[in-house]
Amino acid sequence: MSVFISRGFTLVELMITISIASILLAVAVPSYQSLMKGSHLTTQANEFMTALHYARSEAVKRGMRVTICKSADGATCNGDSWQDGWLIFSDAGTAGFVDSGDEVLRVFPKLAGSSLKGGSNFSDRISYLRNGRSQGGNNLPNGTFTLCHQEDAREIIINVSGRARVEKGSCPANKEFSDESEDEN
Repeated sequence: MSVFISRGFTLVELMITISIASILLAVAVPSYQSLMKGSHLTTQANEFMTALHYARSEAVKRGMRVTICKSADGATCNGDSWQDGWLIFSDAGTAGFVDSGDEVLRVFPKLAGSSLKGGSNFSDRISYLRNGRSQGGNNLPNGTFTLCHQEDAREIIINVSGRARVEKGSCPANKEFSDESEDEN
């Protein structure tokens, strides 16, 4: 007498497993997308914060003005917007311009999928003085940058002493601020 032992799944067991997996995926995928979007925005905000901290520490270390400006080419302050990229340089000559005596310290590439805008004081540049205090284009020490990715935002706020912090914010509704590179994601 021969006994046949089944070592597989029945069709009913397979259908139940697939149904449960489908339900779990339907719940998990939107949460995962939200998590990835938030992670992307946090990473970019941290990258800009790194640039601010680096410029401030270099200004104190070198005992001179260090400037961060918009830059599309990585060599001069010529960018149309902050999301085109930015550079950090020792600014011994004319404030906010890379002169022959200035040294480019670091270059940051274009932001992918996000937009970054400086407030009225930091629309073109932010400088750190040798005492660590910030100074914008209007010679005011404080201001805000807004980083938007789709409808989520982070505000990078610089206080009067030059110290930066990040807070959750909201993206302006105007088209001037809209993300031109949104179709990349």
